[in-house]
Parts: sequence; structure tokens; C-alpha cells
Amino acid sequence: MGCASCGTNENGSPRGCKSNGTCGTDSCNKLTVFDWLGNMQLPSGKKPFSVVEVRFKNARKEFFHLPEGLSVAVGDAVTTESDNGYDLGLVTLTGELVRFQMKKKKVAEDSEEVQKIIRKAQQKEIDKWQSLRDKEPQIQKRARELAIRLGLEMKISDVEYRGDGKKATFYYTAEGRVDFRQLIKDMAQAFSIRIEMRQIGPRQEASRLGGIGSCGRELCCSTWLTDYRSVSTSAARYQQLALNPLKLAGQCGKLKCCLNFELDAYRSALKNFPKSQVKLETKKGEGVFQKMDIFKEELWYAYKGEWMHWHKLSLESVQEIIAKNKKKETVESLEEYSTELTNDTSEKPDVVFENVVGQDSLNRFDRPKRAENKRRKKRRPKRRQDND
Repeated sequence: MGCASCGTNENGSPRGCKSNGTCGTDSCNKLTVFDWLGNMQLPSGKKPFSVVEVRFKNARKEFFHLPEGLSVAVGDAVTTESDNGYDLGLVTLTGELVRFQMKKKKVAEDSEEVQKIIRKAQQKEIDKWQSLRDKEPQIQKRARELAIRLGLEMKISDVEYRGDGKKATFYYTAEGRVDFRQLIKDMAQAFSIRIEMRQIGPRQEASRLGGIGSCGRELCCSTWLTDYRSVSTSAARYQQLALNPLKLAGQCGKLKCCLNFELDAYRSALKNFPKSQVKLETKKGEGVFQKMDIFKEELWYAYKGEWMHWHKLSLESVQEIIAKNKKKETVESLEEYSTELTNDTSEKPDVVFENVVGQDSLNRFDRPKRAENKRRKKRRPKRRQDND
């Protein structure tokens, strides 16, 4: 997926993206769409779709009409219309696939949101736009200092300059409502530009900043995820996960979006399982639910008073016992249906691993202290003899 600047050197070491995600091929940007209709020819007599998709900083994308006689390709820098000025962005999608994207995002072709492209960006406009992008970290730091001085409970997470440099959008997060009227006056006086404040949520902030998740891969919200559905703790309960906020929370501080990915599979599998409150009536005693393995269809029960002895039953056996209990029939014991008896709450593996390296000690490189103590004890009598 990478372009020439994202490849490797002659010695095989990674070269890295020299354009920081703004290269012409647009193959390493966030939320990149592959145009699988790009190599297909249009039917005779049909004109190409006159709307293109343009990406600005991070994942902000908008649709624009192409003027007559102007043809653009993916990766071209274009100058677009904006409020009392112009903006500069990169073309990310052209052709019939743009029609599907507009239908997916519920944007009409004749809507006021779809503005026009003025022209292809000139070199001086690109240089100015690049210089404005380089100034954004300094502007963000200065804006944070002004917000702290005013005592505002908000966090300015990102700054986006417009292509002409006359306007800047400040993205911030806050738990409640913030009165930033004085902050806008101070920033307008300090930066001499038009200021727009836009509040975003923690998930949107994480998608704009990006990062690496606990799984070792890039965040889903910054690579391919476009809709941020709410995640509840019931999703963790369905998947038999411990309600540990340190493990279930993502970088945004909210529950991880990946908890919803496999939720439907767990819910459909749990339809056949009995509820944990259901107890198994036997002549030997009452069986109480302990835990389950959803996809292996195995359940563990223990008698009242014998909590350390678990009996592993299959789902079919548990359903058979429950059916007999509904008919007021009691089985002899759980041992008749159990496949395994465990004396501990955790299953012991059959395979025993041995340490073949011999480096299991964490302090193997530390100096032994016992030898030094023996030397000190030997030296002390000698000193006493010299004093005598």
C-alpha cells in the first residue's frame, strides 16, 4: 500500500514516509478508499461523475463539483471554495465510486454542502499551505497557554489552518459547557486570524491524533472506522470478560470499540445456554453454575458445600438435566454426566514446559551478596588481632 517514499532503503532498513501522510499517491493516509472501479471503462455515451472527494487535514473529507474542462486524478492538490476565502486539499476519490460514498453519507448531489473546485493548486499555494501546517504545533501550544491562563476546563487537541491562512479551526474536548468568548478575543489578537472553535468527543479526538492500541495495531478509529457506536458494559458481560476499566478502556478513556465486533456472535451462541441462576437438582446435591466456555459448549458446576470440586458438563447434558428437572425428575449425580472433575478453579495443562535455556532467574546477573558478607567476617578478626 505504501508509495516510493514509504518503502525501504538499499540495505533493507525502513525509509519512512517523507511527506508525513500527504504524499501524492494517498495510499498511506487514514481512511483511504480503494477505487475498485478505477480500471473500468464507462459505457458509451455516459459522462463521468462530476463530483470528487477531497481530503483535508486528518480524516476530514468533503465533496466538490468539478468545473467543466477540468480533469483531476487521485492525489492532485486542488483549491476549493470556502467561506470568504479558499481552502486546499487532496483529491482522494473520483468516478462512480464517489456516488456510492455520497449515498452512504446521505449527501445529495444538488446539496449546498457540495461546493465547487476553483482550480488545481498552484505551487505558491502549496508552499503556503505547507508552511501553515508547520506552524500549527506552535499555535496549538500558545492557545493552550491562553486557555490555562483564563482557567478554562478544556483541552485544545488539534489546530487546522485553512489554505489561505485567514482562518483556523481549533478542536477541543471538554466535559461540560465552556464560555470561551474571551479566549477567542485573545487568540484573534495574538494570531491575527479568524477563529472557529469546534467541540469534539474523546473518540473523535483519538481518531484525529491516532496511536497504537493494546493489540499492537493502529487504532481502528484512525484507520477504517467511521461510525462511533456507543459501547456498554453489557458487551463485556456477554463475552465473559472481567469488568476491569484499565483493560477495557481505550486511549480515548471510553470502552474499546472492538468490544462490539464479536458481540453478535456471542449473543447468538448464548441463546442455547441456560441462565446462570438455573440450578441442577440431583440426589447427591444441588449443582450451582460456576463458569462456561461458550464456543466449546462446556459448563462447570459444583455441589453446594463442595466449591473446590468442579464438574465439567457438556451443553447437551445440562439441557437434558434441566429438562428432567422440569418434569420433576432428579438424576443420580453430576458425575454421571461430567466429562472431567477438576479440584481447582483453573484447569491444569496436560503439557508441561521445561526451561531449556536455564535463564529463569531475574537476578542471575546480580553479584552474590553472601560472598561479600563472608569476606567481611573474615577481615574483622584480623583487625582485632592487629589492635591487640
